[in-house]
Amino acid sequence: MTIKQILMLIPVLPLLAAAVVGIFRNFLPRWAGHVLTIAGVGAAFVLSAYIFNQTLNGFTLNEAIYTWLDSGDVHFEVGFLIDNLSAMMMVVVTFVSLMVHIYTIGYMAEDPGYSRFFSYISLFTFSMLMLVMSNNFMQLFFGWEAVGLVSYLLIGFWFTRPTAIYANLKAFLVNRVGDFGFLLGIGMVLYYFGSLDYATVFQHAPELANTQVNLLGSCNWSLMTVTCLLLFVGAMGKSAQVPLHVWLPDSMEGPTPISALIHAATMVTAGIFMVARMSPLYELSTTALSTVMVIGAITALFMGFLGIIQNDIKRVVAYSTLSQLGYMTVALGASAYSVAIFHLMTHAFFKALLFLGAGSVIMGMHHDQDIRNMGNLKKYLPITWITSLIGSLALIGTPFFAGFYSKDSIIEAVELSHIPGSGFAYFAVIVGVFVTAFYSFRLYFLVFHGEEKWRHAKHDDHAHAAHSDGHAGAHHDDAHHDDDHAHDEEEHHHGLGPNDNPHEPGWVVTLPLVLLAIPSLVIGYIALEPMLYGDFFKNVIFVNPEAHPAMTHLAHHYHELMHSPAGMAIHGFTSLPFFLAASGVLLSWFFYMKRPDIPAAIKARFIVIYNILENKYGFDSFNEKFFAGGSRYLGSLLWKYGDITLIDGAMVNGTANTMGKIAAKMRNLQSGLIYHYAFAMIIGVFLLMTFFIKIN
Repeated sequence: MTIKQILMLIPVLPLLAAAVVGIFRNFLPRWAGHVLTIAGVGAAFVLSAYIFNQTLNGFTLNEAIYTWLDSGDVHFEVGFLIDNLSAMMMVVVTFVSLMVHIYTIGYMAEDPGYSRFFSYISLFTFSMLMLVMSNNFMQLFFGWEAVGLVSYLLIGFWFTRPTAIYANLKAFLVNRVGDFGFLLGIGMVLYYFGSLDYATVFQHAPELANTQVNLLGSCNWSLMTVTCLLLFVGAMGKSAQVPLHVWLPDSMEGPTPISALIHAATMVTAGIFMVARMSPLYELSTTALSTVMVIGAITALFMGFLGIIQNDIKRVVAYSTLSQLGYMTVALGASAYSVAIFHLMTHAFFKALLFLGAGSVIMGMHHDQDIRNMGNLKKYLPITWITSLIGSLALIGTPFFAGFYSKDSIIEAVELSHIPGSGFAYFAVIVGVFVTAFYSFRLYFLVFHGEEKWRHAKHDDHAHAAHSDGHAGAHHDDAHHDDDHAHDEEEHHHGLGPNDNPHEPGWVVTLPLVLLAIPSLVIGYIALEPMLYGDFFKNVIFVNPEAHPAMTHLAHHYHELMHSPAGMAIHGFTSLPFFLAASGVLLSWFFYMKRPDIPAAIKARFIVIYNILENKYGFDSFNEKFFAGGSRYLGSLLWKYGDITLIDGAMVNGTANTMGKIAAKMRNLQSGLIYHYAFAMIIGVFLLMTFFIKIN
């Protein structure tokens, strides 16, 4: 089998599995849903690992596979660009997807839409692979839109729940805003470069570096700045940067496995990957980089604050994702693209681990997601407890854990950057360290330690149903199962009773947790030097060291002070981020384990600030009132004055009434008396003769 055939199989196998399971799910046995899709994604992972090994030995490929359309000199093609960046992304995407597929066997075991769910997540894997393997903007946009479409289907998987439908529509509409900017950016590339092929565009980019474009009035803008900012608008939508972040927390309405898949290694990192891939363009616009950095800093800090007040276990992890995406975006803005991709990779493992750990807790708690009803679960869920601890330690940047190497590298790169906005960005990411540690271990302590609060909690089925992933039969149905609607009418108890005990789910749930915990521990140590200070991204990511020297300074700092990953970790114990993270953990332990009255007192004292955080800074209410309400108001005005008054009133009914009135007047002239007609003829002749004589 040739390399090209292997590359074809990697995205095609998950696509075929998704098609077979999706189309024939009513005729296939239930087990076939997971067997076929796991086989497809598992094979894609093995083949991706093989390709990755080949790229480590120097293999690269940039080749068109299929020409879809020729228009003049422009070719719209399906093609693959295989280098260290795309190969690494292929391995991460397929591995995390494989873990999610295995986990889903246990999590969705009782769901009537079991096979449909497997079909969707396999299709999602295909879409993401097409995105990261693309060698041109057309295929990139195809994968970009495909992951958006499948995420819409997955977020609204339980489509009889109004909250799920609201969430998937919100995700779809917000992403359309970003995608509109992204499409305009691609249009700018096509118009000025005359090609959609990455290599061609990157080759000619320096020639157009000083080109000005006139967008409005007499104001001229840099072509590179406009193009990069438009492309970044797309990244803001996909990677949930302020103000296009509002869809991601609500997407928790989908089942937990897709929370891990969408929000760990795949959809939300598409924007980070895209900007890193476009580094030859972004390096030509300091203005664009500064904008990217500031928006990332705002997201990293202010979304972290929101994680502090959340009580839904999945929403805490969701706001953590938003904050970490902000860190990656800050690194992109500092021209530390390799550091952003490094954090993308480490984050994929430990964030998928945290989401799947949260799902394991939800299953153990009988689908109660409120962390205030938990406590001491380490006694009942030991594997979930230890793996979640590993994920939390990696998230807060504990030395030797994967997240430490990538997160600390981001902080140092921003500190060493001279791009406008780097001072604010450094403040945001350094404060974010404390905030992340505080809310992460607030979640950890409330869930796994302390009093077993479910024994005293009064459960309201309906209240918990609003926040719960739900029981397969309690909340959702499958369009192809006629008897599923009966499940929606049943009421199921959510949460443990006072005499119930949680229990560890089966091996299909705990095995992915263990397999994700391993890279969360070691991948940072292994990959630090080749990815950041070696040749891993040579000829893949472009940085202008004279204009943007942050990575040069970072490499010098590393080699002078740390010498090795172990040295960096040991040095990390003396750094400011470590003290801030440790302070966040200790304060969280003191507040929620020793003095739970203090958080309540702080909330009462600073209720105004709490309400601002509870309302998510007003983004949702502003969007609801200004955009949604404004659209409805405009629509009502157009209906009232456009449809009723202008079209129906003036044009349709008005024309009929006017013609009726004219006809009524004309009717009076038709008297039937000959002398009336003779008089009219004489007057007419007189007027005609007068008119012609006057002209002559």
